[in-house]
Amino acid sequence: MCSVLFAGPQWVEFGVVQEMTGLGASMVSKHSRVLEEGGYIEVRKGAVGRRPRTWFSLTGYGAERFQNHIAALTQLAAGTQ
Repeated sequence: MCSVLFAGPQWVEFGVVQEMTGLGASMVSKHSRVLEEGGYIEVRKGAVGRRPRTWFSLTGYGAERFQNHIAALTQLAAGTQ
């Protein structure tokens, strides 16, 4: 989920996250709740017309932690821990 938010526009709609990750709606909800509680993402709720919508955005903290995670994985893959 963080990779979708990191690569995407500032705000990404719930359905786009669901489609890009291949997760079901309940799993996107669960993951987003944990990420929000950890300060990794910000969640906005609103409506488009009469339909409720949810958008996600990676926080500065979340982007930094994601980049650190990718760097650590890259080092592991290269064998240069």
